[in-house]
Amino acid sequence: MDNLAVKETEKMIIERSKISVEQLNAWFGEKQVLFNINMELFENRVTAIIGPSGCGKSTFIRNLNRLHETLPKTRVCGKVYLDGQDIFNHNCCDVVALRRRVGMVFQKPTPFPTMTIFENVAAGLKLYGRKPKAELDQVVEQALKQAALWEEVKELLNKPGGSLSGGQQQRLCIARALAIEPEVLLLDEPCSALDPISTAKIEELIQKLKQKYTIIIVTHNMQQAARVADYTAFFLLGELIEFDFTAKIFTAPTDKRTEDYVTGRFG
Repeated sequence: MDNLAVKETEKMIIERSKISVEQLNAWFGEKQVLFNINMELFENRVTAIIGPSGCGKSTFIRNLNRLHETLPKTRVCGKVYLDGQDIFNHNCCDVVALRRRVGMVFQKPTPFPTMTIFENVAAGLKLYGRKPKAELDQVVEQALKQAALWEEVKELLNKPGGSLSGGQQQRLCIARALAIEPEVLLLDEPCSALDPISTAKIEELIQKLKQKYTIIIVTHNMQQAARVADYTAFFLLGELIEFDFTAKIFTAPTDKRTEDYVTGRFG
């Protein structure tokens, strides 16, 4: 092993794990879609989940805040630890509290169409008790600033959230997730429906947000994973094939299947 590889290995060892996944298996009905996934997701780092369609990427991240179980005829076994607490332990893990700590932004922008921009950002806060108006104003402004949207909408807060462009709507959804002050942010192909300019804004935003949050992003875009992620995990047919530093995954992967995927031989 060369000196660079040694340094990279040592760096991975001293990273602080935010989420530990152990022997995670998941099913839709009788069909098993995840097989014995083991992975560490590190604090204040961006981890990209890549792989061809149907390989289990979205199912994997939906298990990190127990959204998978909200779908009919699903089940899961294994362990997912958030700061050492097993999120599947129903005796000590409150699902509402978990989803506040582990927020999610979906592939298609999902602003609430009948709500204003302000109300969209404030919506999640209503689950956790009302805040005084002045404090609510401050939280909404801060979330919109974190999502790099404030300057574009500060004069439009009473306009419907659905009146924004696609890229703005996605950043609005990110602001809504940030308003409840999560620790982890799950992004399920957040740029797949966006134009290149909006995509660039989201990617720049991800780099800023990792200073405060742990971010896991599902993406089909290899270039995007290479640009934004510190670590990359390659999934294939429900299995985790390889997990490593992003630079290593794209330049010197260990597994031939990873090499074939990132070089475009399949997928």
